[in-house]
Amino acid sequence: MALIHVEHLTKAYPGRNGGVKAIDGVSLDVDGGDFVAVRGPSGCGKTTLLLTLGGLLQPTDGVVEVDGTAPYRLRPEARARFRATHVGFVFQQFHLVPSLSVAENVLAPALAAPGPDARDRADELIDRFGLAHRADHRPSELSTGERQRTALARALLNRPKVLLADEPTGNLDPDNADVVLGHLEVFAAAGGAVVLVTHEDHAADRAGRVLHMRAGRLEH
Repeated sequence: MALIHVEHLTKAYPGRNGGVKAIDGVSLDVDGGDFVAVRGPSGCGKTTLLLTLGGLLQPTDGVVEVDGTAPYRLRPEARARFRATHVGFVFQQFHLVPSLSVAENVLAPALAAPGPDARDRADELIDRFGLAHRADHRPSELSTGERQRTALARALLNRPKVLLADEPTGNLDPDNADVVLGHLEVFAAAGGAVVLVTHEDHAADRAGRVLHMRAGRLEH
């Protein structure tokens, strides 16, 4: 069974002249172990697709299943718990909470889905990502690479099966970009599913499969 299954997915926004279809009839399967990159021009629907896959943006039509569950058939509270345990998100702008330390940011997903080993898991990830000496620091005190590694550690806290990454290397120098992409590769190699939205050649080259998106449609 595919970890991500999408069938005839559409996301339309109302407007003049009939509105806009940000996603137009997309079908896609991503299995465990897959590292998929989605490329395309700005405004083609890449980020909308990623948010819809992750249970953050209700589609207009079509099927979305993550690990066999249709998140949009769940009540909002149950959907939030499902996201917290099954899907990790990594964004270009990090989205760290400025007032929280590195350790507190990494632990944040446990608020939606508490686990008995959350603190031990956070400590393990902080150490793995070379952030132990920064655990008590706030995001403003971190380098750009450290911020993205913190965001990646946070995404992995609850051992998700799916990682969705939106331009995660867009603000990084080549060395830090390679570190982040390497962790995405490790996640996929361990049986997870990765979908990476990127405009960068070197990032797409690390993926096992590259898809191109134009005007809301995927070109396989």
